[in-house]
Amino acid sequence: SSPRMPPHPARGRFLTFEGIDGCGKSTQLKQLAEHLKCLRLPFLVTREPGGSETSERIRKVLLSRESTGMGAPAELLLYFAARAENVARIIRPALAQGHFVLCDRFTDATIAYQGYGRGLDLRLIRRLHKFACQGLTPDLTFVIDIDPHTSVRRALQRNTEASRDESRFEQESLEFYQRVRRGYHALARQEPRRVRMIPGEDTIENVHQKILFQARRLIAAAHRRGKR
Repeated sequence: SSPRMPPHPARGRFLTFEGIDGCGKSTQLKQLAEHLKCLRLPFLVTREPGGSETSERIRKVLLSRESTGMGAPAELLLYFAARAENVARIIRPALAQGHFVLCDRFTDATIAYQGYGRGLDLRLIRRLHKFACQGLTPDLTFVIDIDPHTSVRRALQRNTEASRDESRFEQESLEFYQRVRRGYHALARQEPRRVRMIPGEDTIENVHQKILFQARRLIAAAHRRGKR
C-alpha cells in the first residue's frame, strides 16, 4: 500500500477565510497576504470554488444565474469536485514547498451553506471531504462574523455595482443566511483551536489586527524558520 501523506507536509501552513456573503473575508485575505509579503514569507492565494483551471470552470457553472434551481446534491458534488482539484494541484504542492496557503472558503463553507443552510447530511459532507481533500484540514480558519441583515444589505449594494454573474447566492433569503451563520458558530464551538470567530462589523484595519493576533504564532514560527 502506498504511504499515507502526512496531514501537514513539511512546513507549509494552511489558513482559510470564511463567513456569510458580504462579511469582508476576501478583503481580509488580501490584507493578510500583504502582511506576509512585507515579511517576505512565501505564500499562495487561492479561492473556492476555484484555484485550478478545472476548478475555475466549475466555479462559473456553480455561481452563474443560469444555475438557479440546481439541485442541492449536484451543487454539493460540484463543490467537492472543484475542491479536489484545488487541493491536489494548487494547495498541497504549495504546502509541500513550505508556503503559507490563504484560501477564500474551504470545506467549512460547504458545511455551513450546504449542511446548515440547505439541510444536507453533515456526515456525508465530512465523508466527501475526507475523500476529496485526502483529509487536509486548515491550520487556522477565520470566520468573519456579521449579522445576516448586514450581509443582505451589502449583497444588494454589490449586485447593483457589479455586472459579474456571481449573484446566485446573494438572492437567498435572510433565514438561509441565519442558518449558515449558525453553522459557522457551531463549527467554532466544535473546533475552537482551529476556528476563530472574528467580529466583522468593524473597520477593515481593526478586523485585520484581530486576525494578525490570532495568526501571530504561525507567522512567528515561519519567520524564525526563514532566518535559519
